[in-house]
Amino acid sequence: MVKRTNYLRCEFESFSRNEALARALVSSFAIQLDPTVSELTDLKCAVSEAVTNSIVHGYRDCVGKIIMTMCSYDDRRIKIEIRDKGVGIENIEKAMEPLYTTDAENERSGMGFTVMESFTDKLRVRSAPGRGTKITLIKKLTPM
Repeated sequence: MVKRTNYLRCEFESFSRNEALARALVSSFAIQLDPTVSELTDLKCAVSEAVTNSIVHGYRDCVGKIIMTMCSYDDRRIKIEIRDKGVGIENIEKAMEPLYTTDAENERSGMGFTVMESFTDKLRVRSAPGRGTKITLIKKLTPM
């Protein structure tokens, strides 16, 4: 049976400067498992994209709360959830298509979910219009 070895929950406002905070938090949390530099970089990049999505798309014209939780497990998995109570995503399948964006006028590339997927072992997106979005990122670190 896989056991949880650590847990952290934090909440911060959807200011763009807090994207760096989220990266630092996931780095500090993951370092306890002695990841490779590449694994740490992957986690930071995936979290950065998830938090940026909440800031830019979830809370388009307002400031709201972003909740980030991180769990580590004795099988060297890390699960990170990024939640917002923003506008939500109408069509998740469409939103996850590479190059699709709802913010083309601000030069968004539409690659956020693609980046998250490529840097993690599992990506799950749950969302409802008007209720917000929860992104779950799971990364299995190499055995020690």
